[in-house]
Amino acid sequence: MGRHRSDPMGIARLVLIGLAVLLALAVAGAFATSLLTVLGSGDAEAVPSSSPRASGGTPSPASTRTATVQIVCSADRCPVFVRIPGGDVLMDRDLTRGEQASYFDPELDVVLGDASTVTVLENGTQRPPGETGERQAFKVSRSR
Repeated sequence: MGRHRSDPMGIARLVLIGLAVLLALAVAGAFATSLLTVLGSGDAEAVPSSSPRASGGTPSPASTRTATVQIVCSADRCPVFVRIPGGDVLMDRDLTRGEQASYFDPELDVVLGDASTVTVLENGTQRPPGETGERQAFKVSRSR
């Protein structure tokens, strides 16, 4: 019977293992960077809230800036669609009573399924309410 012997690891195996570790680190770094970009404070911020903001206390950093558009739902169900023109969809869902969303992008396309169910602030100025059941589509640009 022969004796089992382990061959010493060749240089090629060590190089391949090193490359695999570097690749894993690069993927983890790319994931962490994109996660921080999504969660970080940038111009494409949305600040959803499930309840109206209580008065008093310290304001959050997002509340110190005026939102390009702020949408507050005043009905049980408010269908809302918000996107960057020619780009990403930021919201495509129904808000519930008291829920709000604020966006700080330079330009936005907004579609309200029922314009009478929401209060819309464009650059801090309230938009006139729509008729019951009226679908409204409009663009909002950031005031400079």
